[in-house]
Amino acid sequence: MESKGRVLVAMSGGIDSSVAAVLLHEQGYEVIGMTMKTWDYASSGGDKKETGCCSLDSINDARHIAVSLGFPHYILDIREEFGDSVIDYFTQEYVDGRTPNPCVMCNTHIKWDALLRRADQLGCEFIATGHYAQIRQENGRYVISKGVDTLKDQSYVLWGVSQSSLARTILPLGGLTKARIREMATERGFVDLVNKSESYEICFVPDNDYRGFLKRRLPELEEQVAGGNFVDVAGKVIGKHEGYPFYTVGQRKGLGKAFGFPAYVIEIRKETNEVVIGQIEDLNRTGMWVGQLNMQKYAEIPTEGLETLTKVRYKDAGTDAIIHQFADKIKVDFHDAVSGIAPGQAAVFYEGNDVVGGGWILKSYQKGSVFENYQSFEVNKA
Repeated sequence: MESKGRVLVAMSGGIDSSVAAVLLHEQGYEVIGMTMKTWDYASSGGDKKETGCCSLDSINDARHIAVSLGFPHYILDIREEFGDSVIDYFTQEYVDGRTPNPCVMCNTHIKWDALLRRADQLGCEFIATGHYAQIRQENGRYVISKGVDTLKDQSYVLWGVSQSSLARTILPLGGLTKARIREMATERGFVDLVNKSESYEICFVPDNDYRGFLKRRLPELEEQVAGGNFVDVAGKVIGKHEGYPFYTVGQRKGLGKAFGFPAYVIEIRKETNEVVIGQIEDLNRTGMWVGQLNMQKYAEIPTEGLETLTKVRYKDAGTDAIIHQFADKIKVDFHDAVSGIAPGQAAVFYEGNDVVGGGWILKSYQKGSVFENYQSFEVNKA
């Protein structure tokens, strides 16, 4: 069979990327497997053993698949660029009073760029991953759309991939369900993959204790931010906290203090080291501003605006909203109130199943607020 071209497949050692590599191999592509070493668990201070996409076990699993099918496999050490980009970003976002999304940052700014650079070196026309999403070309643009398995859909994390990168990307699993992928692995004798547990935590925070990670990464931080005030939504001081970076919008547990009512973190105020506490209804917002945009389906939003389903976090079902573009920012007006919008998280705009584009949440607001106005937002956002 004539080769369809050479493709560099990102292989984490898990079932999804392994089946992606197998399918491309069977479809007649010349496959080269690549496993990225992003992080040393020992340096994270966690006491759990390595799991997920960074571990030696995962590298060996990926290599085993490649060897058994007869295609080459390489290990790519990107610890330095991963540390510089993803981990520095992760810590800086908390220091800036925002809630980071390191998996989006890693996907779009590290893995795609690193893969494409190595693809060029190895003479690969294409790269491929095991993400549950679909890609097509339409009206001269590359469009990401949801995977058919709605429970596993990962289109949300791919909003930041550029048009030039999408032009060389293959997503073999987008039209398959997780159940079918398990069947395919079993049929091909990869039983160990089917039984392998999957890792969902942030790879460099294995115990999910981001506070501990921040304290180890920035030893001086705790002392610098200790002793700030908890305030209520009216601004009244109602207690002391450990420092604003150690709290996130929507947080309910681990506040270190009882307030006499079901208390939630409503807002983080870096400038005054204040953490605003309120009740669950105080988390509701009717709009937000989104910046650092990457547009996919359309190069820009039509002047009259666009009706979308907008997601404010990965597992969010999404809320109907009209979006308008103002230069390099998008204003989102929701048709229903949305709870717990956290600056620093990714917002992704959908039209049907298609990703229109996305960006990072800068500020949320209530209808009638000064922040509805673009000029006021520009003045106040610093």
